[in-house]
Amino acid sequence: MEYNNRLDSIVERTLKLVRESRPVFGATFSELSTAKAFCELKLAGKQREEFLVLYLNSQHQLIEDKIEFVGTINSAAVYPREIAKRCLELNAASVILCHNHPSGLVEPSQADIRLTSEIKRALALFDISTLDHIIVGDNSLSFAARGLL
Repeated sequence: MEYNNRLDSIVERTLKLVRESRPVFGATFSELSTAKAFCELKLAGKQREEFLVLYLNSQHQLIEDKIEFVGTINSAAVYPREIAKRCLELNAASVILCHNHPSGLVEPSQADIRLTSEIKRALALFDISTLDHIIVGDNSLSFAARGLL
């Protein structure tokens, strides 16, 4: 039992260090597997719902990744206006949206689908593409792969 607790502690500290480490500016997110793995590292195991945005240039290279909104165990208030504002500040050409479900279930809710549509419409006004929305739980789900984008 003590061994398992120590191992869990080591794994959690390692994941925390990886989550907090920042990728090199210009890391490319043109492959779904890369984006999913990155989002999983950032959000897996979180106890609250967090909404991460990857801001990308026209070659899908990372300009910035940022947890924009933090919520409760089952929801987070997300404001498309704030995402659009940050895109314009960074001169981002596209984004990948990502949030976690602390429950572990990755099936998107109607609210998730509606929010994604609202963000996509808002960003399109500024010619900013929404490439994907990834939900992280026990595994991960891509809206683009599911045809939800």
